[in-house]
Amino acid sequence: MSTPQPVEPQRVERDPIGERDVPLRVLYGIQTARALDTFQISTARVHPALITAYAEIKKAAALANMTAGALDERRGKAIVRAAEEVIGGQWRDHFPLDAFQAGAGTSTNMNVNEVLANRALELLGHPRGDYAQLHPNDHVNRSQSTNDTMPTAIRIAALRLLGTLATSLDELVAAFEAKAVEWAEIRKAGRTHLHDATPMTLGQECTAYAANLRRAGERLGAQEPLLAEVPLGGTAIGTGINTPAGFATLAVAHLGAITALPLREAPNRIASQQSLGDFVALSGALRGLAVELGKIANDLRLLSSGPHTGLDEIELPALQPGSSIMPGKVNPVVAEMLNMVCFHVIGHDVAITMAGEAGQLELNVMLPYVACALLDSLDVLAHAVATFDTKTVRLLEAHRDRCAYYAERTVGAATALNDELGFQGAAEVAQEAIRSGRTVAEVMAERRAESGKH
Repeated sequence: MSTPQPVEPQRVERDPIGERDVPLRVLYGIQTARALDTFQISTARVHPALITAYAEIKKAAALANMTAGALDERRGKAIVRAAEEVIGGQWRDHFPLDAFQAGAGTSTNMNVNEVLANRALELLGHPRGDYAQLHPNDHVNRSQSTNDTMPTAIRIAALRLLGTLATSLDELVAAFEAKAVEWAEIRKAGRTHLHDATPMTLGQECTAYAANLRRAGERLGAQEPLLAEVPLGGTAIGTGINTPAGFATLAVAHLGAITALPLREAPNRIASQQSLGDFVALSGALRGLAVELGKIANDLRLLSSGPHTGLDEIELPALQPGSSIMPGKVNPVVAEMLNMVCFHVIGHDVAITMAGEAGQLELNVMLPYVACALLDSLDVLAHAVATFDTKTVRLLEAHRDRCAYYAERTVGAATALNDELGFQGAAEVAQEAIRSGRTVAEVMAERRAESGKH
């Protein structure tokens, strides 16, 4: 006979739908429990940065409500203390919701409200679920709605992750600039259409990579001021219903101080709550960066191809064996990873764009997915850029002899003869070099020698 499993202690909670048992061990409540049952969709969970931002919003709202006389200090201070614990990293296993959930993010907002309410109850000496003393909606969510807190939380989380990405990108740009200095005198063949073009230096190639990445970073940086405009205080549709006078100004000021971000009130909260345009724009800038990074990763894979049957102009670090069957094979593994991350970010951008278009009237309910995709893109891209920087770009080595060989043999060198021979004459020299297997310089030397005989 099997041993009976112990029954987990429960508490009974009530919401507008009815009563339900909730495990006594958890800080979340009935609405989170319902969402856990309904949305068993994926392994993706709400991003930790979003939970931190949400707890900061709840702290700011409690402070503003106390100042405005809408929340007594006993409850307000307990909510603030509970929020500070979550901001500090505590109780994170009590936020278990699937990233794919009800529209707008009501489940996430209520998850935060319930955890803070139950933790605040404990701090006040009451049992979990004793909502007559302190309620998730009536007290933690006072003067708020999912519809203004969710976009505010996404903006805060995105600003923070964007800062991390910007730091990683600046360091990658600096790494390419350092290589540009180191390789300033290494001549090589330029290539267009994957065919010979005029000679250049390996340093010039790296200078271009740095410049293009810097430009992509500037496009990202241009999104920051817009993201800092938060609709907190707009409540249901941006009109501010159920908020005391001055709440929005107080709450945003507190939130700016708590987050140490340059937040300001959205000039039109109705507009801010019905549009995901700022998130779409940020995603588009991330897509642009992904395109630049993917192109550079492709270039490094080509330039390091070989060693005996490819270009072999540069050598990427040997980080791991490249094959389970071919001994000695080493692959450009980090560049390959970066390509895959770029595809991932570009795919997210398509979905975020569609989500931005899918809103109706006063609310775009696709916020939970946009939060998941946008924050994931920022997070993954930041880690990928840092890895590409430290485990590939800084460790690149140039094969100087190989570069010199190609610089001498490129038929694109005939371009320098245009002024002397004209386009057609230079083309004949290039064609002779290709036909004979000689360099352009060798063909010209022979022609000049023959011309000197006559």
